[in-house]
Amino acid sequence: MVTAVQPLPRRRAARLRHLGPNWYASVMGTAVLGSAGVALPAPAHAPRAVFAAVWALSLLLLAALLAARAGHWIHHRDQARAHLLDPAMAPFQGCLAMALLAVGGGALTAGRDLLGVRAAVALDTVLFTAGTAVGLGAAVAVPYLMAVRHRVEPGQATPVWLLPLVAPMVSAALGPLLVPHLPPGEPRETLLLGCLALFGLSLVAVLLMLPLVFARLVTTGPLPVALAPTLFLVLGPLGQSVTAVGLIADAAPGVVPAPYDRGLAVFALLYGVPVMGFALLWLALATAHVVRARRRGMGFALTWWAFTFPVGTCVTGAAALARHTGLAVYDALTVALYGVLVAAWLAAARGTVRGLLSGELPAGPRPARVAPRPATVRTTSGAGR
Repeated sequence: MVTAVQPLPRRRAARLRHLGPNWYASVMGTAVLGSAGVALPAPAHAPRAVFAAVWALSLLLLAALLAARAGHWIHHRDQARAHLLDPAMAPFQGCLAMALLAVGGGALTAGRDLLGVRAAVALDTVLFTAGTAVGLGAAVAVPYLMAVRHRVEPGQATPVWLLPLVAPMVSAALGPLLVPHLPPGEPRETLLLGCLALFGLSLVAVLLMLPLVFARLVTTGPLPVALAPTLFLVLGPLGQSVTAVGLIADAAPGVVPAPYDRGLAVFALLYGVPVMGFALLWLALATAHVVRARRRGMGFALTWWAFTFPVGTCVTGAAALARHTGLAVYDALTVALYGVLVAAWLAAARGTVRGLLSGELPAGPRPARVAPRPATVRTTSGAGR
């Protein structure tokens, strides 16, 4: 009897071997579904209980994944270390930070009515602190490993490389929510300017990396079909940065001295409007690539969660522009993008549940080929013949 029971924990532990940090994307996508819903124009605020329930689901998913990843480190430490040395997996280390931050920020938006203000502030304080620390660590460690340990070529560049660099931008966007709950004076100003510093840190790093991704597309060709959804990851730093400058400007009056508070409001518009325009351009481009990949047999993979959190940041960014401009067009854009977010979340959640029930998941992302097999022959000018 004893010998029959002993193998069970080992079999359960074996299921965790391929549980990579990419799974935290499901937490991010679920959390933003609730918090972005709260940002919708006033007539859409009726189902706040629904948004709170979605946020609560993200909290449960976070707790479950933290426990599972702890088990992964305990039982499969060799695999966990291998993830850091795998250039296809290492960038996903930033997802842990963004999951912590997304759930923490959601506590003060979607989950506040469920928890109460005091509990929501306490939970967000813990998760924001932990998420920011992990995010800054990933923003340094992953590019360092890419430089000294990973062997990557320009033709291997994918939007996944942006993940560790976006995490500080999420802190910049969600930190202002905590500013009113700090003592007046220096504590509030320190946090707000710290968020502005995190905004700059992430923005410059993304601007250095994004040209590699775009150059890879136009010189090497489309991504492998399984990685096509990762093109949506580019929307993350775009939408989140617009959200960040909008929320920083909202929190600035009475926190930073005049005229800097008004200057931040001006910057929120001068930065937010053109960047949101580029985000819509990239959304169209990424959608075209995904449609092409779908026609070539793209099936479900965990990369489908890339459709959720980045789009959610564009929802909150459009909502910030609606507040600062008062224009109905941004209200309409907020609602339209949220509709895309809901459809994307349903598709990703359905595929994930089916994969778990069938036993096909969890599994780490497959390494991408350096260059996909071209459908046409490229000339030196890039034209097909």
